Amino acid sequence: MADSYYEVPEEDISLLYPHGGIAADREIGKLTEVTCEQLELNYMIELKSCDISSFYTCDTDTILYRQATFSDMAEVPELSGVLSKMIPFLNDITELRRLGTGDPSSENYLYSIAEVELYISLMEILKDELLPLAPRLKSPAFRKFAERINTLTKSEYYRDINDRLKELTSRVREIKSVTIGVNLDSSMRADKAGVISVNNEPFRSGDLLNKMLRLDFKKDDMTTIAPLIPFKKGQTENSQNALSNAFNGALTDIYRQSIKSWKNVIRHYVLDNTDFLLRMMPEIEFVTKAADLINSLKNVGCVLTVPEIKPMHEKAFRAEGLRNPVVALKLESETVPNDFEFDENGMIFVLTGPNRGGKSVITCAVGLAFVMAQLGLPVAADRCVISPVDMIFTHFPQGGEDTIDKGRLGEECSRLSAIFEEVTEYSLVLLDESLSSTGSYEGAYIASEVLEGFSMVKCRGIFSTHLHDLAAATDSINEATLPKGGVRVDNLVADISGGERTFRIIREKPDGKSYARDIADKYGLSMEKILDKIQRNGD
Repeated sequence: MADSYYEVPEEDISLLYPHGGIAADREIGKLTEVTCEQLELNYMIELKSCDISSFYTCDTDTILYRQATFSDMAEVPELSGVLSKMIPFLNDITELRRLGTGDPSSENYLYSIAEVELYISLMEILKDELLPLAPRLKSPAFRKFAERINTLTKSEYYRDINDRLKELTSRVREIKSVTIGVNLDSSMRADKAGVISVNNEPFRSGDLLNKMLRLDFKKDDMTTIAPLIPFKKGQTENSQNALSNAFNGALTDIYRQSIKSWKNVIRHYVLDNTDFLLRMMPEIEFVTKAADLINSLKNVGCVLTVPEIKPMHEKAFRAEGLRNPVVALKLESETVPNDFEFDENGMIFVLTGPNRGGKSVITCAVGLAFVMAQLGLPVAADRCVISPVDMIFTHFPQGGEDTIDKGRLGEECSRLSAIFEEVTEYSLVLLDESLSSTGSYEGAYIASEVLEGFSMVKCRGIFSTHLHDLAAATDSINEATLPKGGVRVDNLVADISGGERTFRIIREKPDGKSYARDIADKYGLSMEKILDKIQRNGD
């Protein structure tokens, strides 16, 4: 087979990175394992080939490139089916690569042929199912992918390798048996042995008496007189393997030239043109799973919007009708929307309110909005504007072995201290009921110090807490940090009305007694209702 048709492959195709997935794109941004776990990212998208954090980016060009990719997935839903069909083929090719490593042999020869068969089958699927979709594709990723498949399947080299494959597979599949010759010494012991011929029909078991009675030795060469001992029933596996290895070695010698030339075909063409597909495997899995997530959210009534991406230095975040997609999936219904914004009057918020009033839900919703946007996905909101963050840090209640030695407060402080070692002004910090393991006075004091620190870092953040003394301390925190260049800390309150939680988040300074009065009144424990009960009992 001539190599003159072969051309050096083009740059890698990537569904998620505008420059073929080069490392520079991937190094921007970080999601820790703890953050992924506490935001329940694996509940939304569970990947087998890699971790979802490997796709996190804060590069605006990369995010816009992905938005176009997912727009095509939404507008051309058949793409999901095509990509899903690719995965089993790519998994099989990967396994054959693993099995086919090592010295050339007849077995490796068969692995190589099988790999090319898989490659051609995959390319035929893409030719028949992806290319007809090409006129409807708008994203750079899918347009480049379709162009590459079109170029490959129309090339003379592809047609040549297809013809060569048919020839080789035909030859291999015709092999049904081999004829061996064995020289004996004077003591009737095997002296030398070798393959005499390769046959296109299997041998038939027989015995010497039957063959002698038929007296038809010349026309019955494929009937054995006696079986070779290693293949008799009851022989050890080692004995059988010894003869199999001998046959394989002989067949390798016979097909050595074919193996060598075929390996050249694999090396010079198939490897190059399957490698770019194999490198796309994690992206293909992520894109298809993410498309499933989007459909699931739509099916439970969760509103989605493609966020407007602003430069990182603007530190923008405005969301109208923000929802928590994890809660929507778990409840299988629409959730209460809230408006949320980071601005010059509040880059860090102290969020207070009643237990189970929606504080944790909105805290996670903000984090999930950033994650989904920076993965290239639509956000669970009516409208959203986002400047990417380089890292997202979460500090939620959790157990751990460290609590044995340090105590829970020590463990919480240790985790908070670790955040300060990495946080930057472009990070997002989400704290949920942090420092709740100590008394309110001690907790509020340490929390105030922590908030002053984050203010001086100039990051964005939410501190969801039951420490109402901390909410009352925002003015003093701002007095201490704003003159030094810190960002402003503001208040949010989880609303309650008539003793009922509304799950609305309001931007206002909290009245620590207001929701308590509502609950007391609801359950008849306000002083007015208590006195009324006493009065009635006295009557």
